[in-house]
Amino acid sequence: METVISTAGLASASRSTYWHQAIAEAYFALNLTFGDAINFDGELRSWTLGAVSLSRLRSGALQYRRLPKHLSGDSDEQLLVTIPARADVFFSQCGHDVHCRPGSYIIERSHEPYEFSHSEDADLWVLKIATTALAGRLRAPDRFCSLQFDATAGVGGLFADLIHHIPQRLPTMPESAREAIGQQLIDLLALSIQADERTLTSGSSTVRGAHLTRIENFVRANMHRPDLDPELIASECGISVRYLHTLFRDTNQTLGQWIRGMRLEAAREDLRAARNPLSIAEICYRRGFSDQAHFSRLFRQQFQMSPRDYRRQSLGH
Repeated sequence: METVISTAGLASASRSTYWHQAIAEAYFALNLTFGDAINFDGELRSWTLGAVSLSRLRSGALQYRRLPKHLSGDSDEQLLVTIPARADVFFSQCGHDVHCRPGSYIIERSHEPYEFSHSEDADLWVLKIATTALAGRLRAPDRFCSLQFDATAGVGGLFADLIHHIPQRLPTMPESAREAIGQQLIDLLALSIQADERTLTSGSSTVRGAHLTRIENFVRANMHRPDLDPELIASECGISVRYLHTLFRDTNQTLGQWIRGMRLEAAREDLRAARNPLSIAEICYRRGFSDQAHFSRLFRQQFQMSPRDYRRQSLGH
């Protein structure tokens, strides 16, 4: 339930190698540069919450670098959501630099090189999730890696509060409850990002970003409707059908492909939730597919297995 990795008791000469391995296993491969390799101390506690992992990392000064050579062996992209509890951290990715202070959080992508560092002893909470877990909730989550989000108020504060309390409560929770908590963390993270007004403009012009966010929110709230077509979306969002298609022209997807992708991602989340009592047919119709056979074909094309096999694999059956 809880995994603890510590340099305590190790010879000084072996600590850097040990910490490199611990970080790679907990997150992914990184190059580490120690502020004081001889006297370095580190402790990493981690917990599994269904599809996400939570960790608390305490260590001396460090620089972590994700290099191009680290990217070739990875398949699914992961996001690290880092909340410093002590000391500022520096983060740089895709040409954007962020100085993140305690009370804030940042997002790091595994599929792009980056640098992360702290010059003092640090205490970090880190949530690791697959990018696909946010695909049905946020358009292009990678565009938020250049931003620092508030973890003290509103939904962001609730997100951080829940993370701080999880280790105390987890020992008495069954597996299904731990999975549910993990899903709640993903939901709160998405809501926290959506609540930040900068998400309307990140990676796009103000007007275009605002329209895309409005479209995204409407589609997510009405995913169950089989009649979710361009005419309905354009009418509800106050734009023309022609402009609606124009907004998606540079996203490498048509509107129909994007909606289908969101529906499939939402259905996949339903299938891997142990607490979800719905049958595959019910999930199919709940996510706006009118024909179960067609849904199964699309699901297999997207995820290389049938909905039934995916549910069995996810639940360990």
